Amino acid sequence: MNQSEITPETLAGSVISVPPLARNADFSLNHDENEKLIRHLEGGGVSTLLYGGNAILYHVALSEYAELLQMMTDLAGDNTLMIPSVGPAYGTMMDQAAILREFNFPTSMILPTRDVFTSSGVASAVRHFVEKTSKPAVLYIKNDGFIEVDAVKKLMNDGLLSWIKYAVVREDTSNDPYLRELADAVGTERIVSGIGEQPAIVHLRDFGLNCFTSGCVCVAPGKSMEMLRSIRAGDFEVAEQIRSTFKPLENLRNSINPIRVLHTAVALSGIANTGPIIPLMSELDDSNKPAIQAVAAQLLEVERL
Repeated sequence: MNQSEITPETLAGSVISVPPLARNADFSLNHDENEKLIRHLEGGGVSTLLYGGNAILYHVALSEYAELLQMMTDLAGDNTLMIPSVGPAYGTMMDQAAILREFNFPTSMILPTRDVFTSSGVASAVRHFVEKTSKPAVLYIKNDGFIEVDAVKKLMNDGLLSWIKYAVVREDTSNDPYLRELADAVGTERIVSGIGEQPAIVHLRDFGLNCFTSGCVCVAPGKSMEMLRSIRAGDFEVAEQIRSTFKPLENLRNSINPIRVLHTAVALSGIANTGPIIPLMSELDDSNKPAIQAVAAQLLEVERL
């Protein structure tokens, strides 16, 4: 596992995959199936894996957290950067911080919440967490009002942030005053587009963000990496062509549920048996599965061309 300090160059070097977490029928961690998915991602050139929302770490048991971190450490390739997540509750993330101190992850992401928070309270939580882990954290901004730009700037200036995952959905990606203000305040080399392939071209080309995260990269890692390289080369026509291949699966994720559809797509494509989804999430209705299987198979076929 790559344990080096994360730099802007590290972030720029790979699409940041956000994979689901494979579990056994009893909800325990399935090491073999998780390894299959990791090898698939690495085989497509992906070297950064972020276990967060798609892995449903919002609901991970504290009693299995150390096993999860050990599994991530054991299964990673030598050059693969693994990033776990914590929270979103303050008490949970502080208990997880104590466990993280026993491992050598260069950073971890603090999951966001929509409930019971203030901007200054979020900033304080980040500061306390970093003080306890002695490692900078990933700040995940998913909703307006979560944290003010001035608070983010202070956290960044104090060396408390490894990078920022920016995932506020806009009707028009190009019209985002908050992102523009954030980029002007802290620079763009440590801000990553956090909503998959669909807004990535605009975020990287027009706002100058460093890279993008993706869930669908779990099906087609090579194509997602090719899209990243095309954007960096300024070949936006090719990047747009590649982006369009991800759109059918992304459309299903958006219309049904992003996490549940990805979890199911990875399994139905034969990449890895992701197993059951833990509560508070629930399984998809069987009527949704044929469409998911069809678009996942189509995307995987494009990957293998």
